[in-house]
Amino acid sequence: MNNGGIENGPPKAEIITLTSHVLSQQQRHQMATGDLTLLLTAIQTTCKFIATNVRRASLLNLIGVAGTANVQGEDQKKLDILSNDIMINSLRASGKCAVLVSEENEEAIIIDEGHRGRYCVVFDPLDGSSNIDAGVNIGTIFGVYKCEEGSTGSIKDVLRKGSEMQVAGYCMYGSSANLVISTGQGVDGYTLDNGIGEFILTHPNIRIPSRGKIYSFNEGNSLFFHEPVVKYLESIKYPSNGKPYSARYIGSMVADVHRTLLYGGIFGYPSDKKSKNGKLRLLYEGFPMAFLTEQAGGLATTGTQRLLDVQPTDIHQRIPCFLGSKEDVEDLLKFFQ
Repeated sequence: MNNGGIENGPPKAEIITLTSHVLSQQQRHQMATGDLTLLLTAIQTTCKFIATNVRRASLLNLIGVAGTANVQGEDQKKLDILSNDIMINSLRASGKCAVLVSEENEEAIIIDEGHRGRYCVVFDPLDGSSNIDAGVNIGTIFGVYKCEEGSTGSIKDVLRKGSEMQVAGYCMYGSSANLVISTGQGVDGYTLDNGIGEFILTHPNIRIPSRGKIYSFNEGNSLFFHEPVVKYLESIKYPSNGKPYSARYIGSMVADVHRTLLYGGIFGYPSDKKSKNGKLRLLYEGFPMAFLTEQAGGLATTGTQRLLDVQPTDIHQRIPCFLGSKEDVEDLLKFFQ
């Protein structure tokens, strides 16, 4: 099996869908109620709907700025708002959610009692949306917590360490729609077959190579980087062995992390002299991607601590983030020490 869990040889007749795969995993747990399976069904349905609208965005006049800004102060695209509405409505209708946190909403959404479940979903409905007009890959990122014992759903249920997540994943929209997900039992990747309308298992048991040859940093900000990051980047661009790493920075977290998961290397959004707290949102960007990375055998850090061990204090909190191949991240950490 090569990188990304893609097997060589002729195609197999067996087709494993996301739904059937999750159900088979559910059957291994005697205490499973099926609620999480239904929640994941709602998420994948949302991703299918968004994928369809991304492909048809220019035809449906969904490209362009909507004239509003989100809680981060960023201009909202028309497709941003549509994707957010789709996600919220689908999760609410599932009847399995208690709390929703979206990048696009200033406050957490507490589901009304009649439709309330026991899970909390944090999400960025359309990561990399500034790239929509250019046709660059974009995506949806999500993480799932289970309400704490005795809670009926409050902000406290999501202000928890990433290590307490039950599920993390993302769906990348581009030439194909790729859904990558972990329920804490490894990482699997699925590709949307538009012909039958199902996500098919195409990348089982994704494992990040222990070392890669690619780095993804926005070096346009290198003037403001702190010394450990500058020194590390110098070490991989001008190595003593004469084999420098290749730079591959797209500007869409989903696309950059997807490549890192499959082929290894390191992805970084460091804090710097302009952004002292980092740039990534901890709850619905940093945590899900760190969860996936660790489940695939890699490492995720802030530079000073394991990213999944950070205690969030605000739903839109920002954090520095480095993730990728185990040996590459360990090399980076030496410069912070």
